[in-house]
Amino acid sequence: MLNLLVVAVGGAIGACARYLVSTWAAGRFGAEFPMGTLIVNIAGCFIIGVFMTLTTERLIVSPYWRLVFAVGFLGGLTTFSSFGYETLRLIEEADLVPALWNVVLNLVVGLGATWLGIIGARLI
Repeated sequence: MLNLLVVAVGGAIGACARYLVSTWAAGRFGAEFPMGTLIVNIAGCFIIGVFMTLTTERLIVSPYWRLVFAVGFLGGLTTFSSFGYETLRLIEEADLVPALWNVVLNLVVGLGATWLGIIGARLI
């Protein structure tokens, strides 16, 4: 139960941060291009790379910190960060075929699912 609470707190903070960045970016750059999403996705990818590398290779930290930050905060900020980290880990481990499948399936199937959701919602 504590794990769930830790993830929820981190997720709430991450979701609020995403909203604030997206609102700021829309005001600063306009809403024609989803600049806020791009910013949080790229920042999240960079942050998860730094955080997970430090906390798995260099520092000893409580697993709760990984849950609150990597799963909760970055999960609320962007799930793209997890996708980027997991794909790069597969590549580092020379699992190139699974890495490629991860990219293809997430992008193609994810976009396809989004399209199906849009079509389904429009039919209701």
